[in-house]
Amino acid sequence: MRIPRAAIWHATQVVPVLAAVLALSAVTDWVAVWRDNRRVETVAKPLVMVALGALALALGAGGTGHGGLILIALFFGLVGDVFLLRDTEFRFMAGLVAFLLGHLAYVGAFLSIRYVPLFGVLGALVVLGVIWTAGRRILRAVARDEPRLGPYVSAYMVVIAAMVVTAWATGLLLVALGGTIFMVSDTLLALDRFAQPATVTWRWARTTVMVTYHVGQVLMVVGALR
Repeated sequence: MRIPRAAIWHATQVVPVLAAVLALSAVTDWVAVWRDNRRVETVAKPLVMVALGALALALGAGGTGHGGLILIALFFGLVGDVFLLRDTEFRFMAGLVAFLLGHLAYVGAFLSIRYVPLFGVLGALVVLGVIWTAGRRILRAVARDEPRLGPYVSAYMVVIAAMVVTAWATGLLLVALGGTIFMVSDTLLALDRFAQPATVTWRWARTTVMVTYHVGQVLMVVGALR
């Protein structure tokens, strides 16, 4: 059977171009965060999610049920990124809700791929390890300094834990690795905001959060759509 020329061009040209745009926008955002260049970050940060969404579409996300849920997750990630471009309590809460909805979409996507109980158990062990160490520290800091945010932060931790477990339960290495790295990003963000670890400088914290956030999502999207 002949492969249409348009399909060949799509595979050999569109995906690499979008991947290059994604990489360039991500690196630009990381440098902007490191240099605290808010003007560049305001453009580069949302552009990363737009490029990742375009790449997901090029990889066929629009043609599958789990692909559609991934696109929804990326949309809420974009919304959350826009809210978190400014540091106010309202924007933080709005961003938290957006990312929570995005994680729920990821949970639905991963469950619709498949669920392998053994891998799910491994994912649960990873989550418990993070909660036992960093999670408890975050919740104590929130209860001490910003108790009104306690229920929201707790709910978010439950949802991201479910995302990681279901990511592992797919049995797909890239998806499991991406979900874990995404959890690391959110954990570092929460530590930086609430617990303020003295061993991590503000610049390193923000940059590391963004690098792990982008890498985690790219791995999950590519792993689920390969």
